[in-house]
Amino acid sequence: MTGQSTLGEILLDIQAGKSFQTAESPARPDELGVLKVSAVTWAEFRHDEAKALRGAYQPDDSHRVRAGDLLISRANTKEFVGAVVLVERDYPLRLLSDKTLRLVINENVANKEYLLFALRAPKARKHIEHFATGTSDSMRNISQGVIKSIPIDLPPLDEQCRIATRLKIQLEQVGTAWKAAKEQNQEAEALRASIYREAFRKAVPVAVPPDLGESPSQWHWHKLSDVARLESGHTPSRLRPDWWGGDVSWISLTEIRALDGQWVEGTQLRTNEAGIANSAARVLPRGTVCYSRTASVGFVAIMGRPMATSQDFANWVCGDALDPEFLMHALIRSRAELRELATGATHKTIYMPTLESFHVCAPEPNEQRLIVKALKKQLVEADTIRSTLIQQEATVSALPQRILAQAFEI
Repeated sequence: MTGQSTLGEILLDIQAGKSFQTAESPARPDELGVLKVSAVTWAEFRHDEAKALRGAYQPDDSHRVRAGDLLISRANTKEFVGAVVLVERDYPLRLLSDKTLRLVINENVANKEYLLFALRAPKARKHIEHFATGTSDSMRNISQGVIKSIPIDLPPLDEQCRIATRLKIQLEQVGTAWKAAKEQNQEAEALRASIYREAFRKAVPVAVPPDLGESPSQWHWHKLSDVARLESGHTPSRLRPDWWGGDVSWISLTEIRALDGQWVEGTQLRTNEAGIANSAARVLPRGTVCYSRTASVGFVAIMGRPMATSQDFANWVCGDALDPEFLMHALIRSRAELRELATGATHKTIYMPTLESFHVCAPEPNEQRLIVKALKKQLVEADTIRSTLIQQEATVSALPQRILAQAFEI
């Protein structure tokens, strides 16, 4: 028969860590370090998530992480505040910070593994989320009083052990399935990359001198600005709301990730004729290839109708010798290599002199269009597979909470 209790009635003590002085650098595996809040997650104890201790300090043994510790994070992001782990072995070089608490339970009435699963179940999570404080989702806090008030369903000890054993087996099986789903997703992503490599004959088709690789048979290197007109963009003044909300679509970094690899028929952000007339922004023709060159470097789309872009884009209006879709996919194929050209301390940017030196390797236009047609068909098939696998991974990821809910909800 299950009895109703609170965590405080099961605990012998809550032992807080210490507010240590730490360096910004991470602690080496052989170096004394203080756990970061990210060390306590729902899946595992990440002992490598620690900052180096600053100054000489002889830690108290109670601050060291020990096998059998049931740890709870009292301060973390909204998603992870109240996360609980059961430590499986000693970590004498890892110290508890004041944001990590050790729960010392009365093992005459509660099984540690049972309690671990109970604290991860939806009922306990809802209690923690309700009472957590903090105005920002980036850091929420729970007090020891809130922790002690967490409701716990507490059957007899032998029944707790049976439930914990069953849940451990079930969750290990889910973990195996999740790992397999994740590996399949990675394979699907690798398939997409392989399709691009084969479509471009294993060449990196957009590059800058002197790193122009050998061109495939019947393909030739061209300076991109010789076969496409390079245009920049601009942002009409934000201080003039009357220049915004019109009928001129305006591509910005806000939307480019979602638009990557697509023809763009319209955008959420729009300017108008006055905004264009009173800024350096220009309405560019259908078929213009737009390449994000700062912050979100390397995302690319094609204008499906005349529109403008922010100054964060390099835009190419292709001539007769270059198909716009071929250029878009060539930029996608070359994304990783081109990102290496970005510089800057805060936001990485590919500056105009570098963009002006871009070269593209391409066959004659009819062959470009045939390559694009075959590539798009293969990408649709690969994306269908990947979409199915993403949904499969999401379904498996939701299973632990469903299993815990069935075990602990009334």
